[in-house]
This record gives sequence, structure tokens and C-alpha cells, in this order.
Amino acid sequence: MSTLSRREFLAGAAAAGATALAGLRSHAAPVAPVAAKAVKGTDVVTLGKSQIKTTILGIGTGTHGGREQRELGEQGFVRLARHAYDRGIRYIDTADTYRMHPFVRAALKELPREEIFIQTKTRAKDAQKAKDDLERLRRELDVEQFDSLLMHCMTKGSWPTDMRPVMDVLYEAKHKGIVRGVGISCHGIEPLVASVEPDWIDVHLVRINPFDAKMDGPHAEVAAQMKKMHEEGRGILGMKIYGEDGLGTRQRRLASLKYVLGLGTVHAFTIGFVSAQQIDETLDLIEQATG
Repeated sequence: MSTLSRREFLAGAAAAGATALAGLRSHAAPVAPVAAKAVKGTDVVTLGKSQIKTTILGIGTGTHGGREQRELGEQGFVRLARHAYDRGIRYIDTADTYRMHPFVRAALKELPREEIFIQTKTRAKDAQKAKDDLERLRRELDVEQFDSLLMHCMTKGSWPTDMRPVMDVLYEAKHKGIVRGVGISCHGIEPLVASVEPDWIDVHLVRINPFDAKMDGPHAEVAAQMKKMHEEGRGILGMKIYGEDGLGTRQRRLASLKYVLGLGTVHAFTIGFVSAQQIDETLDLIEQATG
């Protein structure tokens, strides 16, 4: 999410607001009903059939490939993570390609590790690289165990066959207790559709918002696949809830949260925050979206 002034983030400039509202109406996307019960971003949920728990809201570290979080500097990110923790958030999402592991490691030194759900991702394409990544990523984050480790950025519908050696390595790591849950993130509708079938998956990380911003396909198609994943008992984590640039105004962010929370299939989600004010606003909007 791009860095915004407090005034811009909380209300939006008048001209930008008018443009965004026009865009909201022009999408004419059917918004799903609000969640059946009021929730808070700090509520703890279980990811599908797994025993893995996390808060509904998490902090992401991959906005524009992690650039915006890296620009905070290590201490700036630690302050952000501390604020999130103090507000009740217990979920941090990162990835090898974001180059944020040193920042997350620094934050974990100041937070109770046992309370935090940590998810990272590997781009390994073969078994040996996957084994090497397991050890390297543990060193970089200074953790004994990953709560969730994903194969990152699947781009082909053939990934369940192509990535079988990597899947086997991660599955073995799960049985050794190095990883609690395994899964994937996809870039494209074909790999997303292909991800419904494999019973190897504990956790899906899926891009979802009602504006088709930075998505793998039209939101209705993506939501249909998420419903199938949910029916299989998978943990579903949302991302790109605010696109990648904050969706412009508070009203559009609220509309996106209403849609995502109303789907009934998303257990939790991350947003790439760069300020405490953004965290505070989103926690307020989640309650408003479901209240």
C-alpha cells in the first residue's frame, strides 16, 4: 500500500474521493452479504481442518515486492509490528522474495514468538533447493518452526505435477515438526483452479477484493474457487484486500472488507501496512463492516 498522509488515508482528498466513488458505482459488482456475526480483526480463528490458529487480521510485508515495508527501515518496521501486537494482531506474513526476513526476525525478538503466527514462502523449484531453503529461512527468521510455509507464486495449471518434488520435501518437514502447515500462493486463474484438488494443501493464500485489483481473475471466479477450497476444509488466507495501493478512499476499503468478510470462506487476511494509523483504521473498518 502506498504511503498516504493521515488525511488522505482516513478520508481521501475531495477530488480523489469523487473519482473513487464513481469507480465504485461503475464496477456494479454484487457485494456479498455482511458476515453473519460481528467480528474483530483481533479475533482468533482456526485455519480450516488444521489446528493452526491466527488472528483474522495480519500484517503483510510484500507491498510492491516488499519495497514499501523495507523503506520503513528495520526499526520502523519493528515499531509497526509492536503497534500491531499491542492492538491484538498476532499474524505476520512474509516471503523469501520480499527480503524482509531480517526485519521480521528483529520484530520477533521483541514479541512472544509463541503467540505469533508466522508465514513465509519459498520459490524453490526442486527438492534440493527446497531443503536448502528450509534451513536458510529458519536461520534468517531465527525460528525453530514455521507456522505455515508456502510454495510461492504458482503460475501454471500443471504445478501439482511440476512441483511434486518440492511438495514432498515440505510434507516431510511438516511430519518432522519443522512446519505446521503447508500450502501455496498462485498468480493466475489456471494455477488457482488447479489448487482445489490436491489434498496436500493445508493453507491457500489467495488474492481477493471486489474491484479486481491485482487479482488472479475476476473476483466472482476467484470466489467460486475459494468456496471449493473451503468445502475441502482448507485454511484460506486473503491478500490484496486493498489491492496494492490502498483502493483510494476509506469507503472503498470498507466496501472491500464487507465483500471479503461476507464471502464466508476467508479465515484471515493480511494487508501491507506502513503506518500505525492504517492498522487502526482497518481494525475500525472490520468492526464497521460486520457490525
